[in-house]
Amino acid sequence: MNGISVKTVLLALLLTLVGCSDQTELTYIPPEGVILAFGDSLTQGVGSRDNGDYPAQLQQLTGRKVINAGVSGELSAEGLQRLPALLDQHQPALLILLEGGNDILQNRNKAQLKQNLAQMIEAAQQRQIDIVFIGVPEKALFSNSAPLYQELAEQYQLVFEPAVIAELLRDAQYKSDPVHFNNRGYTELAVRIESLLKEHNAL
Repeated sequence: MNGISVKTVLLALLLTLVGCSDQTELTYIPPEGVILAFGDSLTQGVGSRDNGDYPAQLQQLTGRKVINAGVSGELSAEGLQRLPALLDQHQPALLILLEGGNDILQNRNKAQLKQNLAQMIEAAQQRQIDIVFIGVPEKALFSNSAPLYQELAEQYQLVFEPAVIAELLRDAQYKSDPVHFNNRGYTELAVRIESLLKEHNAL
């Protein structure tokens, strides 16, 4: 009986450790802390009105300053050139990275997109800045995020949201056009990100 008990305890401990290893924690963001929301039109808020973009709504939800660093139409190669200076300028506690949609829409090279995103992630990590990584879907009806996003999240041990963009884009009530959200859609995105921050102890 003792042998069985020891094995059971060891197995339970092992499962606990394995479970914990998958939980990337974020550093708590103090009230004066800054969040940098970086990306393309979905960050800028194309399709929204009256401060309906997700960074503005996330700022209201969290009580933290959220900088909208979205540029409509941006490709990942352009984002890679733009990001380091913004990280140095704002010194954020957290980077929300939602980039790559235009590369996918324009059928750009996926390997190059992955490399560009990897370099953005490394730029933040070299500065000890936490990252929330948002997956972008492929051009397929039932796609969540393109596989390269999951691969990068695992490689760099990131807090990762794989499905929210695809889920919102499948539902017409959240969209202003085929690839952008309306205020309601951006609200849902902000709420999902806030929940993720709370889940990982950033708030």
